[in-house]
Amino acid sequence: MIGSIIGDIVGSVYEFDNIKTKEFELISSDSDYTDDSILTFATADWILHGGDISKKYCDYALAHPCPMGGYGNMFSVWITRGSRTGEFEPYNSCGNGSAMRVGPVGWAFDSKESTLAAAKASAECTHNHPEGIKGAQATALAIYMARTGAGKDEIRRSITGEFGYDLDFTCDSIRAGYGWGATCQDTVPQAIVAFMDGTDFEDCIRDAVSLGGDSDTLACITGSIAEAFYGVPDELRECAEAMLPAEFRQLLEEFESKYNTKY
Repeated sequence: MIGSIIGDIVGSVYEFDNIKTKEFELISSDSDYTDDSILTFATADWILHGGDISKKYCDYALAHPCPMGGYGNMFSVWITRGSRTGEFEPYNSCGNGSAMRVGPVGWAFDSKESTLAAAKASAECTHNHPEGIKGAQATALAIYMARTGAGKDEIRRSITGEFGYDLDFTCDSIRAGYGWGATCQDTVPQAIVAFMDGTDFEDCIRDAVSLGGDSDTLACITGSIAEAFYGVPDELRECAEAMLPAEFRQLLEEFESKYNTKY
């Protein structure tokens, strides 16, 4: 899960100030975790402790109301309405929020089928559009396959066959023309290819951020997969953990201990 958090933090300062190069300061004094990390921790809490996933996302957003970059408009309306009425109706979103928060699912289940089912559940409480569900499932499956020993070619074939994503491109081939896209279909394939192109965890993150667009979410998704394949450098882990509040560090330790995700 820490790979998601690192990607989010690295991409945070470039979300509204895109760059188109892999040469940049990885983590600066302006870097911070965003809603991507907050909701990733909410997913981990749900996996660890159960409960209503909708209420879990609502509670975490209310407890952390002003992250860097804020929350998406539709999600904010959903939180406001749900906290007032106690009813949480999905809003047919295909936004990339379902994929940015699904990282823990890829670590916690022992089969493809259970991974896909949990990814669907984590998405559809808000993002019940087919593309929103697909983005979460594709990300979770890539993580599951990476952590269970699949190679990049096998992951590429499986994601393409299962979800129909076109992954037949490189970051270099799209960087110049890639722009802002906050939907799963505009983000998840690109994030997966950033992982495919990378040579180690850091290189994957640099690929993702260098595309521009929704940089923190791209790097969050890429980081979630790259962690499962490469592991995470201790220096980046320590830097990211130092930025997190105590409750998040404790939840990360609990999750990694239970699911043996710390190398």
